[in-house]
Amino acid sequence: MLPQHRWFWVLMLLACGGAGLLYNVIFANGATPLAGLTYGLCVGAAGLAFDRGLILAGLQARMRRLPAMLYVPAAELAYVLMIALGIAFGGLVVWAFGLTDDSLQTAVKITPRVLAYSLAVSALLVFVVRMRDLIGGEVFVNFLVGRYHKPVREERIFLFLDVVGSTAFAETHGDLRAQAYLSAVFAALAEPVRRNAGSTDDYIGDLAMITWPMARGLKDARCVSCVFDVRDRIEAEAEAWKARFGTVPRLRAALHGGSVVTAEVGVDRHKIAYFGDAVNVTARIESLCRPLNTEILISEDLLARLGSLPPGITARSLGAHLVRGRGQPLSVATLERAAPPQADGAPLPAEGTAPRRLASGGR
Repeated sequence: MLPQHRWFWVLMLLACGGAGLLYNVIFANGATPLAGLTYGLCVGAAGLAFDRGLILAGLQARMRRLPAMLYVPAAELAYVLMIALGIAFGGLVVWAFGLTDDSLQTAVKITPRVLAYSLAVSALLVFVVRMRDLIGGEVFVNFLVGRYHKPVREERIFLFLDVVGSTAFAETHGDLRAQAYLSAVFAALAEPVRRNAGSTDDYIGDLAMITWPMARGLKDARCVSCVFDVRDRIEAEAEAWKARFGTVPRLRAALHGGSVVTAEVGVDRHKIAYFGDAVNVTARIESLCRPLNTEILISEDLLARLGSLPPGITARSLGAHLVRGRGQPLSVATLERAAPPQADGAPLPAEGTAPRRLASGGR
């Protein structure tokens, strides 16, 4: 089965194809339906590919840095270009397969009516995509289907990713610069989270909350892979981070899972919220990272449910600790890259392998 976010894009392309069919019905006097479908799919594919940065990504990035009064006309011109490209490619396909009696020159030509119709449809679809981006793909779908209109008890995995040193960065560089820094860090999370079928459900200050339904997060240890994929991406772009912000982000990660009640809350502003001990425990685990001198912690409960870890990742128990708001000690482990073997085949000793125990933890 296709992941949920891929289903969304399939539906968007089908909507574009449907718009092309509708154009044929209204304006083309019964022309071959496949021709309208083809034009719609090609125009939609070009527009969505540009919007997602799959083509002309550099232009898209530069446009987004423009002030609003310049961004709007620049975006309109860009979408006109994408529509023209889509019409040209669609016309070539339609002409090549004999779906039209027009000449190739006529088939690839964009008319004012086609342009106006395409811009109107594109504006509607881009609005839907922007709403999805604003609240998150999975949350957007759940709002549409009303899944959590009534509270639902379910099991979920939570990953808290906290940006280390963000307060000090703000004190040194100012709030506006700090906001740009955090925005860039959170943007870097997006692709690894999508790749591991997670959902970024909220940002709380300098912390991102990522979730999975339990079965999805356990499959192939995606919740663990996500942490290391994020770290790998940041490390791979270390020079770019230094050039732009003078530092390379460091993240503290906490993983835990359990039963929660998920519900849609709010009146003027709706939100899908999670209620239960699992969320609070994840926060307490994240607060243990600093005193335990580690950047990644996972509860032993979730670790036991995983069964196996991704290749090259090992877990090292750090014992049980009392944490604020919880009567029973909480057993945690740190996740690490496996040490590469020495030339003679013997493993290298891991640094700092002696477990440390604390009586209590918290911010």
